Amino acid sequence: MKILKYTMALLMCAILVNCSNDDDNAEDLTGQKGNIVLKFDNAVGDQDFIFGTTYNKSNNESFKFNTLKYIVSNVRLKDSEGNTFVYPADSNAFIINEEDGNNAGEILVNLENIDAADYTEITFGIGIDQARFALGAEGQGEFLDLASDEGMMWSWATGYKFVRFDGTYSTTSLTDEPLNIHMGSVGTTLDNYKEVTLSFPNTVLVREDHEPEVHIVADISEVFDGETSVNFADGYDQVHVDAEKTGVIATNIQSMFMVHHVHNNHNH
Repeated sequence: MKILKYTMALLMCAILVNCSNDDDNAEDLTGQKGNIVLKFDNAVGDQDFIFGTTYNKSNNESFKFNTLKYIVSNVRLKDSEGNTFVYPADSNAFIINEEDGNNAGEILVNLENIDAADYTEITFGIGIDQARFALGAEGQGEFLDLASDEGMMWSWATGYKFVRFDGTYSTTSLTDEPLNIHMGSVGTTLDNYKEVTLSFPNTVLVREDHEPEVHIVADISEVFDGETSVNFADGYDQVHVDAEKTGVIATNIQSMFMVHHVHNNHNH
């Protein structure tokens, strides 16, 4: 009996030593914070988006833009263990404006003080959700002034413009006709807020000594040839508050985004 007890004691000791070694080898991320850079890169199909360039769409129509901007909000990240990190609400809304692009045409969103973890996917909204809108002017914080300055508010109705695409379109019979896509919600009566969830092609490592870059491509052709193909000649040249047309565009925009690649940069 003593031999059995001694053997069991040795076995338990071995298990504890092994567990302790495993714990020592595991990376302790407790209390660590890090940053992520989201790089939004607007494109049309496999072409880089450039202002004033004519792009073809279905039905022998074409378009070109001189304004391209949209609101991204409610960014949250899911890690490999199923936990979700939600970016702080008071700074969780951004305007992706093509005019702000760097030399590579990328618009940068810097996310700071994120819990260190191995992240596998990102979710974000296009526009502003009803809960945030219901908080009123004070609840919008500084973003309200930014949106107003960027022309992303309705001047004659209550609410945000979630996307603003301005330019011209041409068909087989028309040339350079006005094209304005100002899709959003109007008060609480028309809700076009949509969310997008994208898996990362490789794990995003958020650490004190890492600053990962997530390259997100937004294919603008999806706005008109996404889940539903629409024709400018059918009234989609001026999309503002029509419930049907704005809903179609909002749904199309959900399929606009993909994560092209991830860089897990090590800070020096």
